[in-house]
Amino acid sequence: MELKERFLKYVSFDTQSDENSSTFPSTEKQWVLLRYLKEEMTQMGLADVTIDQYGYVMGTLPASPGFEEKPAIGFISHVDTSPDMSGKNINPKIIENYDGKDICLNENLWMKTEDFPELAKLAGHTIIHTDGTTLLGADDKAGVAEIMTAVEWLLNHPEVKHGPIKIGFTPDEEIGRGVDFFDVKKFGAQFAYTMDGGFEGELEYENFNAASAKIHIQGRNIHPGSAKNKMINALQAGMDLHQLLPVEQRPEFTAHYEGFFHLIGFGGTVEEADMHYIIRDHDRKLFEQKKSLIKAAVELINKKYGREIITLELKDQYYNMREQVEPHPELIDKAIEAMKTAGVKPLIQPIRGGTDGSRLSYMGLPCPNLFTGGANFHGKFEYVSYTTMERAVQVIIELAKLWGK
Repeated sequence: MELKERFLKYVSFDTQSDENSSTFPSTEKQWVLLRYLKEEMTQMGLADVTIDQYGYVMGTLPASPGFEEKPAIGFISHVDTSPDMSGKNINPKIIENYDGKDICLNENLWMKTEDFPELAKLAGHTIIHTDGTTLLGADDKAGVAEIMTAVEWLLNHPEVKHGPIKIGFTPDEEIGRGVDFFDVKKFGAQFAYTMDGGFEGELEYENFNAASAKIHIQGRNIHPGSAKNKMINALQAGMDLHQLLPVEQRPEFTAHYEGFFHLIGFGGTVEEADMHYIIRDHDRKLFEQKKSLIKAAVELINKKYGREIITLELKDQYYNMREQVEPHPELIDKAIEAMKTAGVKPLIQPIRGGTDGSRLSYMGLPCPNLFTGGANFHGKFEYVSYTTMERAVQVIIELAKLWGK
């Protein structure tokens, strides 16, 4: 199947995950694409194709004869799309030979270069974008399509020699559960790459250290006419807490290696309220300092009110993969060489987020992240450069060759 046809087929599946679900995968609809991939891999001729009780799909492209002892390399992508916006009834639009100018998504909505200046760099590319009513699903169905297309090419070109290649597709990455039950030993790769990046050339082996801070505030609601010295306004206490955190360490004021506190949820009443932060920093020491700061802020508010009105649930989510990847410089060196051979300029930068690869790296599978060609993920302005997708396929093929030498 041709890459474009495959990608458009995959995005036609609604695979939105649900962070409020207690099942794994979190939504039944993810199973539909996962089972489809399992069947496609089987029909393609891959070996050891399985789908387990958690929805993980795995398969093997056997080594070329005589290359069985080469390192087994894996390629991994996730099938779910973000809960942030609907992934149902996606209506992709295709622009051939894009002119680098504003893109009309629908009669009421344009994607403008003044808002997204990187679009101008894609002049001449084929662009696939949304119709402005859903997300596209390039995160990460572009990665899934690229892996499958590269593997199919290798199957059809046995003259290209390579070692064992492992393929894995996961659910629920968008809600942070993507590898909760991933069996690294069963997968059987020594090293792997997640195909889950964005712009052409991205090669990422540094990501945030991440924590979640869930805060519950127990107030005391008294009629405002007789509230003096009695009322404890949970909403006000929450605002007081938020003001104790440094303004300059909010996401809208940070970039590159700078970490942040991000308030992603705040709601309730005078009587009771809840807040939810995510805490991020590339530097482990600064990460720990941020956690200490939010603990101190909670303690200070409790002291102000003379009682424990605020409780904090602080939980680490994942860590910077750099310390797990750096002992294996060949992972990065080969990725750089593969990109250059494919005519791609490597762009090494930190991930201002996380991937399945960050957790897999701490599970014993060092796993940098490679570009897929997508941008503006999780919303109606999402698009992908199909031209870049084709180059990503070539990078996978070149990596297969390099690891087989």
